[in-house]
Order: sequence, then C-alpha cells, then structure tokens
Amino acid sequence: MAGKEPNVNKLEQIIKMEQRLRQIRDLDVLLENVLSCAREIVSADAGSIYEYDSKENLLKIRYSQNDTIQSRLAPGEKLAYTAFSFVPTTKSISGYCAVSKKILNIPDVYNLEEFITDENGNSVKRPFEFNGSADAVSGYKTHSMLTIPIIATNEKVLGVIQIINAQDENGNIIPFDKDDEYCISQFAAKVGSIYEYAYLTRLNIDRLIRMAGFRDPRETGAHVERVSSFAIEIYDRYAVNRNIPLKEREKFRDNLRLAARCHDVGKVAVPDYILKKQGILTDDERDIMKGHTCVGAQIFSPLENEIDEMVRDVCLHHHDRWDGGNRGYPGNFDYMQYIPETKMPHEIEKPLCGSDIPLSARIVALADVYDALRHKRCYKGEWTAEDTFKEIQSESGKQFDPELVEAFMQIKDRLEDINESIKNV
Repeated sequence: MAGKEPNVNKLEQIIKMEQRLRQIRDLDVLLENVLSCAREIVSADAGSIYEYDSKENLLKIRYSQNDTIQSRLAPGEKLAYTAFSFVPTTKSISGYCAVSKKILNIPDVYNLEEFITDENGNSVKRPFEFNGSADAVSGYKTHSMLTIPIIATNEKVLGVIQIINAQDENGNIIPFDKDDEYCISQFAAKVGSIYEYAYLTRLNIDRLIRMAGFRDPRETGAHVERVSSFAIEIYDRYAVNRNIPLKEREKFRDNLRLAARCHDVGKVAVPDYILKKQGILTDDERDIMKGHTCVGAQIFSPLENEIDEMVRDVCLHHHDRWDGGNRGYPGNFDYMQYIPETKMPHEIEKPLCGSDIPLSARIVALADVYDALRHKRCYKGEWTAEDTFKEIQSESGKQFDPELVEAFMQIKDRLEDINESIKNV
C-alpha cells in the first residue's frame, strides 16, 4: 500500500472517494468499500468495520481486511469468513469508541497507556483492554490502531471503523499521526450521510421482503440474507476466474446484492393455500406458484435504472434452467400479461437457456437451490453439505451454468461458513 501523502492530497483523495461511494446503493457493498477507502487514506495494512444494531444494542462485524494475510492466499481466495457481535461497552476498544463517539488513536495495542483523555478533556483511567485472541489464531501482530465512530446526522452511532497498522513508504509499521486522525475524521463525517442513504434503501427493500415473508413462512430474513451473501461469493469467484475488470465487478456486485434479496418478492401474489401447504404441490398448484416470477418482475416495472433491470431479471428468471428444460420456467414469457393467482403454462412454451438467461439470475438460481437443500422445508429434511455439493455438481450443464458451478465448488468452505453463521439470524 502506498506511503503517506501530504494533507492536501489526502483531502482531495477523500473527495474523490466520497463521489465514488455515493454511487453505491447496497449497504453491505458500501461498508466493504468504506473500509477499503479508510485504509487507503491512512496507508493501513488491515482493518475491520462494524455495524451498530440499535434495536439489539449490538456491534456486528461486517468485513475484515488484511493485506499481509491476504498475500499468503492463492489468487481468488478470501480471508476466512468471520461473524460475531457483542454489546458495546467501554471495556473493548471498538465498544469504547461507539459509546463515547470518540476517535481512539493507539500507537501500540500491546503497550496501552494507563490513562486516557475523556470526551470532557479529563485524564481518566483507561477502561478498555486489547483482545489479542485474533492475533493468536492468525499469527498476525497488531501494533498501531485507529478506531473511528460512524455517526449519523442525528448524532446516532451507525458503526465503527477500526484500522490497523499504519505503514510508511517502505512498508514499515508505524503509529497513526495527527494528520491521519484529522483526515479519517473528515472521511467518517462524509460516510455518515452516505451510510444513511444506503440504509434507507436497504430498509425499503427489506420492508418489501418482509411483506412477502408474512405470506410465505419459508421466506425468512435469514434465507434472504444467506442467498444474497452466497450470490456475491459465487460472483466474486466467477469474476476472478474470468478476469473481469474491477470497476465492472464492483458495479455488478452492488446491484446483485440488492437483486438477490428480492428474488421471491412475487410470492406476495400467491394464494395462502399454496404457500402454506404442508407437502408437495400438485401440478395445478405448481403452475400457479410459477406466477411469482412474473409478479416479481411486474413489481419492478417499468424499469427506471440498472437496479430495477437486474431485480426484474432475477425475479423473472431465477427458475429457468441452463439446458432450457421443461422443469424450468417461465422462459421467454410475456410477464406483463400474467394475471396473479392464475396458472402459468404447464409446459414451457418458449425456452430460455444458456447465456440467454441473465447472469444475475443464473447466479441467484444456484445460490437459492444451495440454500433450499441445506435447510429444512415442509416437504423435505435438511441435506448434508456433502450430498448438496454432489447434487449441484451433477446439475452442472443441466440446471446450472457450468462456469458458475465451477466457481461454486471452489468456495465450498466459505459458503458453509456463511451458511452456519446466518443459520438462525
């Protein structure tokens, strides 16, 4: 990572970053990029970003980055997936930052000062300790740490950015200086308003998903969260395999995260006796159920932007098959002519197959089936990971895009980690 820049250059850098971050609509993708930008501003080797859940009073880690550990991995591999949360108190560094709304600049976390200056300018005994368990597990050594609260315009804490190990132009670990504190505080102030906008976008999408969830007991928030997370992971590996340019990749994954969350919103128009049936659907019931693809596409029509287009594609085509077989649907069907609660054609009339199916829909199709197999449904039990992977591999070139299955199989462990961490959310 580049060495330290003059203050004026950093401020210009922050302005450019702000402009780029404002283009991101999905909250998760935004948080990941905020962390990357914060580290770039102060030339930090590693860091984490936490989201504050005010309803549960929890700080939840969302993303961690570490260039040193990443450099040990093969191309396309990611750091181990981590998911944990805790009640913010002054006993932890990030907790203290969230509670006090104060920046903490620590030169060496293993040699903490006994006294710190509180928000009133008074010298008080330090209440927090550094938890070195992550260092012990990874073999990484944390030294300098800069921890910053993300605060909304109404002064509520939205999250915390924790940046680790500042580097000089030669890659040596050094403390963060006052210039770093000033620049990162300016950046965090701008991030607050951007975060709020992305949060409201996510909130509106989640309200729509929740409405579908009230109708279909299988459409839980955890299911939606898992499918969207799986979809991003599959795409990331696919993009690496295909050498897709970073700018194109970032734009696609931003839209994909939101689109994947909406894949089954069309179920709001499916009758209760079908949605809540305990057992396998009849052919007639299944033909009515198929209509949820068209209703979802109708909800996001007319198309106003690229997100609407991708959501439409995902809703409409995440049940189409790569081989164009009749078990898939709806194919090239005029979705705007569909009337809710009526039967779709039992036999697919105009198949859609291969790369004619939008990439976003092909990805979500794979993510959705993986999640369905790994979790209990009213008509089936939970499949083992081994059986699930065998089934998906057997459907390569049939139900699923072979390239996506290849990417999927390369990240099996990471997908299982995500599945386990969001199992009961």
